[in-house]
Amino acid sequence: MRSSEAIPIGAVEQLHFVPSIRSGSFAAIGPRRYMEDEHIRIDDLSTHLGSMLRCPTPSAFYGVFDGHGGPDAAAFFKRHAIRFLFEDAEFPQAFEPNRDFLNSVEDSVKMSYLAADLALGDDSTISSSSGTTALTALVFGRHLVVANAGDCRAVLCRKGEAVEMSQDHRPIYAAERLRVEASGGYIDDGYLNGVLSVTRALGDWDIKTSRDSLSPLIAEPEFKRVMLTEDDEFLIIACDGIWDVMSSQHAVGIVRRGLGRHDNPEQCARELVLEALRLKTFDNLTVIVVCFSDESRNSSPTLRFGSRKSLSVDALCNLKSWLDKDGYK
Repeated sequence: MRSSEAIPIGAVEQLHFVPSIRSGSFAAIGPRRYMEDEHIRIDDLSTHLGSMLRCPTPSAFYGVFDGHGGPDAAAFFKRHAIRFLFEDAEFPQAFEPNRDFLNSVEDSVKMSYLAADLALGDDSTISSSSGTTALTALVFGRHLVVANAGDCRAVLCRKGEAVEMSQDHRPIYAAERLRVEASGGYIDDGYLNGVLSVTRALGDWDIKTSRDSLSPLIAEPEFKRVMLTEDDEFLIIACDGIWDVMSSQHAVGIVRRGLGRHDNPEQCARELVLEALRLKTFDNLTVIVVCFSDESRNSSPTLRFGSRKSLSVDALCNLKSWLDKDGYK
């Protein structure tokens, strides 16, 4: 651009946009007998890590872990996530807003997923049939980096439109099917090796082959990243109990309408769970809603580590009765 050319007002606003982070989460056991989901919600990563990492403002970290074969693997990754991501892995110690820094972030997150996977295999207290999918999201200034292994999903709302920030790792995904078959695995009736509905997960060492050979089930995450602008309104991170019964755009519409009514991301997360229950989901439900605007600073305080709000079977029945009574049929 020549120095004499004027920069459009909209472009100037985009250059100076700084996200104002606030979030909310909600989790429910749903129709399952046990809760196997876990999540983490940290809106101020810099304060949480202290001197461990020089972070920009804002900086945030979120994760949803959907366990299977019991809750142990998901609980393990949540419990050790900070250590695996920021202590043990070679995470860059100082933020630099360039491509090399973001590449280093992705390399470090990948290492942390793989290290957690191996640690699950080494932990004798965790069943070899226990596993978990994992989706994590990092915000550094205007940069959003999403890592996914499994079928949790992150969806960005950009001017009302759903932008998927992750790819579901299921056997129907053509690229995953080819990878599975090339590594000696097979797909039977939509299941990996006839037993698992995802093609990437941490744990599940009864399915994985030895550490030194290629396995059809892997823990390596795929990444998507974006530079946030004022067009980016919020991010939804949720387990597959949500996505089994609604599209990404449907979820974005619910959250956007909710923010327009009450501007409370935690209430929006709850409303997404209620909608999934109304649509007869069969799974546990966990949702995080992350807002990037500063339209309101009156939202409820954020928990550092998302405490699990699981609904019991009795509470679920009462909730469904309330939905029916209020005409949500």
